[in-house]
Amino acid sequence: TVNCLDKHVEKSPNRVALIWERDEPGTAVHVTYRELLDLTCRLANTLKKYGIQKGDKVAIYMSVSPLSVAAMLACTRIGAVHTVVFAGFSAESLAGRIMDSGCKAVITYNQGVRGGRIIQLKATVDEAVKNCPSIEHVFVAQRTDNNVQMGDRDIPLEEEMAKAASICTPESMDSEDMLFILYTSGSTGKPKGIVHTQAGYLLYSALTHKYVFDYQQGDVFGCVADIGWITGHSYVVYGPLCNGATSVLFESTPVYPDPGRYWEVVQRLKINQFYGAPTAIRLLLNYGEEWVKKYDRSSLKTLGSVGEPINHEAWQWFYHVVGEGRCTLVDTWWQTETGGICIAPRPSEEKAEIVPAMAMRPFFGIVPVLMDENGKVIEGNDVSGALCIAQPWPGMARTIYGDDQRFVDAYFKTYPGYYFTGDGAYRTKEGYYQITGRIDDVINISGHRLGTAEIEDAMADHPEVPETAVIGYPHKIKGEGAFAFIVLNERTAHIDRVKEELKTIVASKIAKYAVPDHILVVKRLPKTRSGKIMRRLLRKVVTEQSNMGDVTTLDDPSVVKEILDAYQKYKK
Repeated sequence: TVNCLDKHVEKSPNRVALIWERDEPGTAVHVTYRELLDLTCRLANTLKKYGIQKGDKVAIYMSVSPLSVAAMLACTRIGAVHTVVFAGFSAESLAGRIMDSGCKAVITYNQGVRGGRIIQLKATVDEAVKNCPSIEHVFVAQRTDNNVQMGDRDIPLEEEMAKAASICTPESMDSEDMLFILYTSGSTGKPKGIVHTQAGYLLYSALTHKYVFDYQQGDVFGCVADIGWITGHSYVVYGPLCNGATSVLFESTPVYPDPGRYWEVVQRLKINQFYGAPTAIRLLLNYGEEWVKKYDRSSLKTLGSVGEPINHEAWQWFYHVVGEGRCTLVDTWWQTETGGICIAPRPSEEKAEIVPAMAMRPFFGIVPVLMDENGKVIEGNDVSGALCIAQPWPGMARTIYGDDQRFVDAYFKTYPGYYFTGDGAYRTKEGYYQITGRIDDVINISGHRLGTAEIEDAMADHPEVPETAVIGYPHKIKGEGAFAFIVLNERTAHIDRVKEELKTIVASKIAKYAVPDHILVVKRLPKTRSGKIMRRLLRKVVTEQSNMGDVTTLDDPSVVKEILDAYQKYKK
């Protein structure tokens, strides 16, 4: 926090640190570095008063706001470890993360507001902490004027902060002490708590923020990501604040109150760098250009894309319509595990070419390599392979919380001596990198990473559904959607009821965005003789490829025609 706050308060206390673009249109709140330090210290002292100490874990379940940023920084100030859980996650998802990391407290709001709707945050926390004996206190802030039920362990946050001192001496930390845990999906089972540490992470997020976006002092940096994701950690909070920037907090949605919201905000707040997700761009593109052209976007200098590879149509629209063909557009590739941007068109030589829809150039110190199936490095250009990184860099994750072995297995075992990203990539004739997507059973829905196994595990809880297989398929807006194949008990009569129940289960066990778009009932799933589900075949069915490839390893190859027939019938 000293690098993000005190350093700037000494030199320019009245510089604006955060501009909170609240859900309610046109009601921006400006917070200076001095005010943010004050908020942070009061919150930190409140945490200390209730027994939170160096090394303790604190869950933050809040919508984007100056107070949620202060909550992150308050943990950091006293040496506590924050784990921010996206405020759209279900009670069960929240409880799982609290239990895995052993949190002592949760910081939340009475309610959240998004897209004009009220979200019951405190009620979700109440539901979650029922099963979390490690939780001693729940700190509740007020986002709306509505009262929510308060129990014995609940503490009204603002009331306590008003009584607290506004000075809090920062805890002295080692460069490799834990800074935060952030949960992300893997190709198997439960989410993994990615651990980032103090010095390397902050250095890397600050440097990439400065050089990839060409951030200049006085610019207004607009990253519209939620703090519940790594993008919000690195490019809403830590990177910009370390650089003394003015960072926009966007609480709303791209289509509230109408599809001009982003561009109206750009005009009103005079945003210079705009960093968002391809899924939002694809959504807005459907509404046409008039919503963009209605507003003055002349303040924009750099546009950025994050979360998944951007498709050509979205890139062209973002560049020509939003950026009027005069803004640098950086398609950035990185992961929760990398801490910050690893491959992007900038920094580069002045005016160096940018190829549309391509991440292109590795950042300082990043050494990408492509590997073949046999674990050999692929030399030369115009080649494709598994994307690995050959040398460590400051922002890389240090472990998976509580599971060093899983960390080694997931990232370092497949290609010994290299960090394996889980993504495939193509190196062009010129030596630039284009990311082609995940190689494992992980899908990317609207930029949110989700293991298909997580959705399958959730649906497997239904008593009438003995078997499920979930795959990703191309989706016009979301990039990928989930498509579920299910086998029902022979006695099941009400197929539609079961489908609705499955959707409810997935929403309550994971989150709404994880709910499959399609659920197809089949007699059986395609399995190898060893019992492994052949998802590759299901992908081919859904993407309507005629060549099914090698099906000789299937236990019974006639299953292919069965599933194809069921799919054709479902389509009709």
